[in-house]
Amino acid sequence: MATPARTTTTGNGKAHRLAELREFLMSRRARVTPALAGLPDGGARRRTPGLRREEVAVLAGVGVSWYQWLEQGRDITVSPQVLDSVGRVLRLTSAERRHLYVLAGLNPPAPEVDPADADMCDGLRRLIDAWMPFPAHIMDRYWNVVLYNDAASLVLGLRPGIVQNCLITFFTDDVYRTRATTWEQIAPQVVAQFRAGCSENPEDEGFQAVVADAKEASPEFAALWEQRDIAPGGQMRKELEHPTAGTLQVESTQLRVPARPDLAIVLHTPLPGTGTEERLKWLASPEGRRDAMYPVPG
Repeated sequence: MATPARTTTTGNGKAHRLAELREFLMSRRARVTPALAGLPDGGARRRTPGLRREEVAVLAGVGVSWYQWLEQGRDITVSPQVLDSVGRVLRLTSAERRHLYVLAGLNPPAPEVDPADADMCDGLRRLIDAWMPFPAHIMDRYWNVVLYNDAASLVLGLRPGIVQNCLITFFTDDVYRTRATTWEQIAPQVVAQFRAGCSENPEDEGFQAVVADAKEASPEFAALWEQRDIAPGGQMRKELEHPTAGTLQVESTQLRVPARPDLAIVLHTPLPGTGTEERLKWLASPEGRRDAMYPVPG
């Protein structure tokens, strides 16, 4: 087991971090009762309702002295495996586990969805519906479509009966490609953003499957993928020529909800001074919807 590190002069930042580590561990230990941990409660001999330090150490499989040093905020060497064991005993949530890593001076693990946050789709549905008459949709980490509002259907062509993956649809859906006047300009950026997601999860077979399907469906994607460009998801300007609403200029923005790191919300905002806002409002009106269903042939 590790021994206390040699005392050295440290800055205020490190001292603050270790003090926060001490307070955090003490507060988490105090909330775990012996019953939750599968231990006898000790009756009147137990002065506090939480676990004792030695009990945490035994349950986590670490030395009592080492855990005492950790909770005292001493500058000692820690490993991810040991922190995970401590976190399991203290019944930490995903967010708390990441917080423990940061306080201990380690790179935190990738964010996970806590079971309590798994059912958020109703609230996210209300969010994108409130974005009407502007297009909005939600996709998972593989860019599979989870939800979309009516404007995304009217403008972007999202609909049942097509591949429900934004990357593959971008390259294969004739409706979207005929409307996107800047398709050739933004295609490299789209591929680079998807590669950024892959790079964060290099062993994830889900990403590998999407890439394989996209390569098979589109030689254009395959050629761009081989360029190995990478870019973070952010904002992207798009120009679309809608058959009834005319020219639409929008800016798509990817947003993330920390509680659902597996999802991305994509909001399309009309660019000012282009008349796009007025055209989108008309398209979402009863008259606009009727004309969109039965466009006059050009």
